[in-house]
Amino acid sequence: MSAFKRLGEVVASPDGDVTYTLDFGRDEFGTAYVAVLAKAQLTLICQRSLEPFQLPVEVDTRLGLIVEESEEASLPPGYEALLVEQDGKLDLVATIEDELLLALPLVPVNPDHELPDDVTGPGEDETPSQETSENPFAALRGLIK
Repeated sequence: MSAFKRLGEVVASPDGDVTYTLDFGRDEFGTAYVAVLAKAQLTLICQRSLEPFQLPVEVDTRLGLIVEESEEASLPPGYEALLVEQDGKLDLVATIEDELLLALPLVPVNPDHELPDDVTGPGEDETPSQETSENPFAALRGLIK
């Protein structure tokens, strides 16, 4: 993962591998594309517990290669636009890194982490106290009669 400098700045640990496959081609409409399939186990910091955790990240996307921004509107549905240089050159490392960065959650939270009871309140099997279940307007009921 050392080749991905920007990704290394947002993860808790730059250790690990990224596996990827790139498939270049043209679809039935003649649109040039690159299909990106990338997988990685990234170490992120949980924003609930502030502890590191492993998050499996998988990217499976098809990028339509365009030279001018005006070409984006003509891309078929399901394609994301990828602006390339006039000569058609493409920075593959940056492309893979961009897709992995886009796949990261905005706020990383470990799905296995449970919040403490003082934050979540009583559990389902716990019965609330009599004071909290009493209707605050019960005293008014007698005044209406």
